[in-house]
Amino acid sequence: MTVTILPNDRSHPPGKLADVELHFADHALAGLKLMGFAIWEHRGGTRTVTVRARQYVVNGERRSFALLRPLTDAAALDRVRQLILEAYAAHERHPTTTA
Repeated sequence: MTVTILPNDRSHPPGKLADVELHFADHALAGLKLMGFAIWEHRGGTRTVTVRARQYVVNGERRSFALLRPLTDAAALDRVRQLILEAYAAHERHPTTTA
């Protein structure tokens, strides 16, 4: 799997550093990419990774349904987020390479 960083060169929306894609090279997912990740930096310098979600309304209340969720291991998504943050840090050091 390759983490592909797509920098947000427009600085809009504020705080969004990059979009991220996961490109797969092995097994059943070979030749596919998973899109919908974004890296954000908050005012205090903290960085987070968001995952695409669908919004829907129930009884007038807006809710979100994450499209990538853990099956049983709640830490699985945290590992993916950490992998993405590490790839972004490597991209900052060497902008022409991907992780």
